[in-house]
Amino acid sequence: MVPNLVLADSQGQIFDHPDLLMLCRRGQEWGLPKPHELLPLPKESELFLLPERQAVGLNPHTGVPEIVEDGFAVAAFVAPGHTLSAHPVYTQEANAQILPLFAYGAVGFANDRFYVAAQKVDNDQRQCFANIARSKIATKARQLQKNYPRNRLIAHIINNCVARYDCPAARNFALGRFEAPIPTSTSCNARCLGCISKQDAESQIKTTPQCRLTFTPTAQEICEVMRIHAERERERPIFSFGQGCEGDPLTQAGLLTEAISLYRQKSGHGTINCNTNASRPNVIPDLAQAGLTSIRVSLNSAQEHYYTRYYRCQNYTFADVVTSIRVAREHNLFVSLNLLFFPGLTDTEAELQALAKLVGENGVSMIQWRNLNIDPVWYYQTMTQDDEHLPTSSLSMGLTTFLKRLKTMCPWLIYGYFNPYLGDVAELTAPMPYTWVNPEKAAPGISPQVLTKTGISPNF
Repeated sequence: MVPNLVLADSQGQIFDHPDLLMLCRRGQEWGLPKPHELLPLPKESELFLLPERQAVGLNPHTGVPEIVEDGFAVAAFVAPGHTLSAHPVYTQEANAQILPLFAYGAVGFANDRFYVAAQKVDNDQRQCFANIARSKIATKARQLQKNYPRNRLIAHIINNCVARYDCPAARNFALGRFEAPIPTSTSCNARCLGCISKQDAESQIKTTPQCRLTFTPTAQEICEVMRIHAERERERPIFSFGQGCEGDPLTQAGLLTEAISLYRQKSGHGTINCNTNASRPNVIPDLAQAGLTSIRVSLNSAQEHYYTRYYRCQNYTFADVVTSIRVAREHNLFVSLNLLFFPGLTDTEAELQALAKLVGENGVSMIQWRNLNIDPVWYYQTMTQDDEHLPTSSLSMGLTTFLKRLKTMCPWLIYGYFNPYLGDVAELTAPMPYTWVNPEKAAPGISPQVLTKTGISPNF
C-alpha cells in the first residue's frame, strides 16, 4: 500500500490528491515509504499546513515527482511515544520563513484514514490526555497553588508550564501522576539551534514555544515539590531536572546536590533523573552520592562534528559529554540518551557505527528515540553545509533497520521514549566502560533505492 499525497488549499482545507502518491524525505533522498514504515495516524496527533511550501507527490504512471503549484505541503506532528522515520517532500519559495520548532512527519491518505511514516517506540500512556477533562487539570493546578502560595517553583509550573505551554509533564504534576518536572536553571552553556526556550538575537528562528525560567528556586522549594509529588504518586514517582523552560541543570549542580540530599534524608523515595547536555563530568559523582538515580543525555548525533554544529557548546566539548556518560555509569547511574532522531542523518551507516561505539564503550542503558523539532530542510542544510560530497555511508537505511542493527550490536539496550521508573537505585545491565566488544566485524554496505528528483529543485 502506498497512500496518496496529502496537501492543503489556501483556505487551510486538508485533502488527498486523487492521482499523486505520498513521498518521503530522508535528508537528501526522496522516495516512496519503506515497507512496514507506515502507521495509522495516532490519536492526539496533529496535522500542520506548511506555508510557502508546495506539496510534491509521485506520478505513478511516469515515476516522476510532480509539484502541485496551488497546493500547500502538509506534515504530521505525531503523539508522544512515536518516532518519525521520514519528513514530507515539498519545494519552498526562495525567501520562505523557517518553520516553527515542531517535528514534521511525512503523511499520506489511504483507505479512509491518514498514515504517517513513524514507528511506535513506547507504550507508556503518561502523556495521553484524551480522556481527561481540561477542567480537571485546571482545578487541580489551582488547588496546588492555593495550598502552597509561597513556593515559586510551583507557581512557575502552574502559571507557565500548565497554563501557557500546555506542557504534558506539568499537567501530570498537576494531576499527581507519573513524572514531575523540576526546572532549576536560568542559564545554559549550549546554544542549540533548536532550543525551545531561548534563541540568539541574530537567530533566524523568531519565536520559541516556551520562555526561560527567570529565577533560581531554593533547595527547600525543590524538595517541597518532590515531597508533594511523592505523596500523590505513591507507586512510581519520577522527578526530572532539566525541562524545556530552563537552561541546563548541571549549571546548578550544587543546588541539585543539596536538594536531592535534603529529599533523600527525609526518606524520600522514587527515581530522581537529570535531563542534561552532560557538559560537566566533575559534578556527576556528587550528584550520584546525593541520591540521583539516572541521567538522560541530550544528543543529536554521536558524531562530534554534527553534535558541535547543533549544540554550539560554550566552555565544554563533545569529549566532556562522553566522559560524563562514562563517569555516570561508573557511579552506578542509569544512563539514557535523549537521541534527537532526524531521518537521513541519524539512520545512516556512519551514525550507526558512531552511536554503537558511544553506547557500548561508555555503558549507556537506554535510548529514548525523540523527534528533533526543527525545520527539516534548514537543519539538513546547516548540518551538511561544509560537506562537498556526502559519502555513501550517509544514505538512509531507515529507522526500522537502524533499530534492529543497533540492538544486535548492543543487546542490553532498552528502547523507549520516556524516562523510566527505576526505583531509588537502578539495576544496571549495561557493561562497564571499556569492556564492550563490537560484534559487527564488518558492517554490510547500505544501498537504498533513491528516487531521482528529475527537473525539480528541492531547495537543499
